[in-house]
Amino acid sequence: MTFNDFDFHKELIKGVKIAGFREPSPIQKEVIPIIQNGEDLVAQAHTGTGKTAAFGLPIINKIANKEIERALVITPTRELATQISDEIYHLGRFTGIRTITVYGGVGYGRQIALINKGVQIVVATPGRLKDLYKKGKIDNFNPEIIVLDEADEMLDMGFLEEIKEIFDYIPQNRQTLLFSATMPEPIKVLADSILHNPQFISVVGQDESTTNNIIEQIYYVINESQRDEAIVKLLETEKIKKCIIFCRMKREVDRLTDYLKAIGFNASGLHGDLEQMQRDEIIKAYRRNQIQIMVATDVASRGLDVKRVTHVFNYHIPFDPQSYVHRIGRTGRAGKQGKAITLVSTEEFRELQRI
Repeated sequence: MTFNDFDFHKELIKGVKIAGFREPSPIQKEVIPIIQNGEDLVAQAHTGTGKTAAFGLPIINKIANKEIERALVITPTRELATQISDEIYHLGRFTGIRTITVYGGVGYGRQIALINKGVQIVVATPGRLKDLYKKGKIDNFNPEIIVLDEADEMLDMGFLEEIKEIFDYIPQNRQTLLFSATMPEPIKVLADSILHNPQFISVVGQDESTTNNIIEQIYYVINESQRDEAIVKLLETEKIKKCIIFCRMKREVDRLTDYLKAIGFNASGLHGDLEQMQRDEIIKAYRRNQIQIMVATDVASRGLDVKRVTHVFNYHIPFDPQSYVHRIGRTGRAGKQGKAITLVSTEEFRELQRI
């Protein structure tokens, strides 16, 4: 199967070819026809399986063919919103598609102006989008397709009420698409309330795109005082191109980053207390391979989609199984092999069994 089989607009096919796409991934094969048919959708898939293109391509195609005028993508973080907006723009640039990223921490003016001027695809974080609707600044923005991406991440970050409120402002005559790596009960309840007779698709557990099939998962039992020593030994012995070390707390990120840099490793820390500009620069440098080791909290790395991450290290076991799934999903992307290594003290065995 090729992308030509979807009968996309010729200018969209040009963008797909330049992006280097050869054949559709499993999630793309499953969901693109559903979206083209105008049906609502619940899709379970990990980040890195090609899901941005899975919803982005049919949306661009509908706009290029004048089937719809506008679409909205809601996603948990500024970083992920920027990634999605950039990918959609590059795929659809020959169609003349216009996108905007809407998030907090910056002025309202430009965002309001571009939305009201008719930009076709808005990629937004929940907080800022809710504020714009609530203040009556974008009353004429009536998207015909709405995508909730990383829905379980938005649940974890406490955005569920904002999502519900946003849907109070959106017309009922719409197509709604929900994507999530996991399906906790609150997400199922949300889907029941905002979707109409949706199709259900899951590619978790299918061939090369599933996290568990391509990620080697290992744990090492250590004494609590040996965590730094163990991490250093692993960094020295594993064949690492690029890795992420996950910590539970911001101060742990800062301390471990300083320690690794002091002994000569190319490391940088990422957490929510950093200024947004700093976070953007760190992520940009990491993507460009200027940083080899990213030390991060869960929240700061949500939705982070970086290619060629060969290893994920859990400095501590995460607080819950869902966080573990999201952490290890940063490696083993798009059919590539990855390795997830967790450090476990004897006191953490019960937590390990939960995962």
